[in-house]
Amino acid sequence: MFETFKSFDITTQSDPHVSIHGIQSGSGPALVLLHGFPQTHHIWHLIAPKLTSLYTVIALDLRGYGASSKPSGVAQYAKSAMARDIATVMSTLGHSTFYVCAHDRGARVTHKLLVDYPSMVKRAILLDICPTLAMYTKTDLEFAKMYWHWFFLIQKSPLPETLISNDTRKFAELFMKGRAGGFRSFGEQAWEEYVKVLGEKEAVHAMCEDYRASASVDLDESRKDLEDGKLIKCPIRVLWGKHGVIEKCFDAIQEWKDVAEERVGVSGMSVDCGHYIPEQAPDVVLKSIEEFFTE
Repeated sequence: MFETFKSFDITTQSDPHVSIHGIQSGSGPALVLLHGFPQTHHIWHLIAPKLTSLYTVIALDLRGYGASSKPSGVAQYAKSAMARDIATVMSTLGHSTFYVCAHDRGARVTHKLLVDYPSMVKRAILLDICPTLAMYTKTDLEFAKMYWHWFFLIQKSPLPETLISNDTRKFAELFMKGRAGGFRSFGEQAWEEYVKVLGEKEAVHAMCEDYRASASVDLDESRKDLEDGKLIKCPIRVLWGKHGVIEKCFDAIQEWKDVAEERVGVSGMSVDCGHYIPEQAPDVVLKSIEEFFTE
């Protein structure tokens, strides 16, 4: 899927040290691609190879996912820590500024990256999310029914870990393919990567810790950022699935305007697909990248 890409592993200087796995290819301005739950950099297999003539494409596995380190403890999955990983990797690779296109959990990490490292990201595309604080504080019955996993995964260990690990392939099929909403699903090779990682108990625990962080330390960080006036300073574009929870339960553009400086442009639109936009509507993502990320 990534024939022209070379893999790398970069160890951060955080405590504890964390190794971030990624792949890289191409030339031109740096573009970072970040995946969501419970996936890996493989979500970009329909997108990344088509961008290498325009960008230096760097697709990463977030900490806790794929081939990256899986440290123990909820605090290790604070989005401030995960954003620091991205900033460290990009600095190590020699990129002081870059673009980001991110889906799901990766987009939540990107939100914090935009706030904590405003001079690094030139523009960002966020796929199928609203700010975490808004989504939790505005939870209603419809949201809870559609995003039941948010409340399942944050339960005390080892409840969700035990249930997921009992039959990881069945969990993946029921959860992920169920969310696909009848739209184009997953490439076979990518799908097997997702199932393989879900078969690792350390990875399942790390993913649950990621969600536990979002329901605790991330909310505290978000409130503090708003109190301190730390807002998004670069233009962002938001794409969301027309058949998903963002379309049904939130005003995506307004929610992102609420966490961005007034002068910042916030644009976006719904896409005729489900949650997994990079794999269900890759052409739309490619077009947005080519239109929105300009020098």
